[in-house]
Amino acid sequence: MVWVLLTILLFLATGIADAYAHGVAEGDQGYVQEVSGVQFMPFMYLGAKHMVTGYDHLLFLFGVIFFLYRMKDIGLYVTLFAVGHSTTMLFGVLTGISANAYIIDAIIGLSVVYKALDNLGAYRRWFGVQPNTKVATLVFGLFHGFGLATKIQEFEMSKDGLLPNLIAFNIGVEIGQLLALFAILILMGFWRKTQGFARYAFAANVLLMTAGFVLVGYQLTGLAIA
Repeated sequence: MVWVLLTILLFLATGIADAYAHGVAEGDQGYVQEVSGVQFMPFMYLGAKHMVTGYDHLLFLFGVIFFLYRMKDIGLYVTLFAVGHSTTMLFGVLTGISANAYIIDAIIGLSVVYKALDNLGAYRRWFGVQPNTKVATLVFGLFHGFGLATKIQEFEMSKDGLLPNLIAFNIGVEIGQLLALFAILILMGFWRKTQGFARYAFAANVLLMTAGFVLVGYQLTGLAIA
């Protein structure tokens, strides 16, 4: 089980996935740009698809729940992430406020690095303090949502039905998050029951940190040559 999780992380870390953390399939881009009026179910599907295939979100969630065992705690942290993600996605698109996509996605990559270092206990060893993980999860959720808002604005969605479609997209994102979380928890549940969990937990978080740095590197490279 450990090798399944580590292989997935290695796949992501080596950059085989698309370099843009908030990339959207070409066919989906065309649909978003051309459709008008309320299209609730299609946008819900697109939101779920984005989350399930959004490896930056999945890496961060993997790090967040890595050492969480109680469903109450998992639910709290996932809710904080969802609140942050939803708030800035809706706010950014509806107000037209955007930022450089490369910079935002680089920060999202750093969120993965931050969580991996937190799981490794680096902040306590280096600085003698433990950052508030709940606040960090909420703040990084805001950046994740703002990154998606920046990408959506590039598609110039029709104003006709914009708010219902955004709400549908966001509902889909949360559904996709729950589905992805369910799969991750199943794998983690099996892994935690093995003796290899304690032995490979350090390696998994080092690899998670590497994946975050790779995401940052992609975005900074894109910013430099853009």
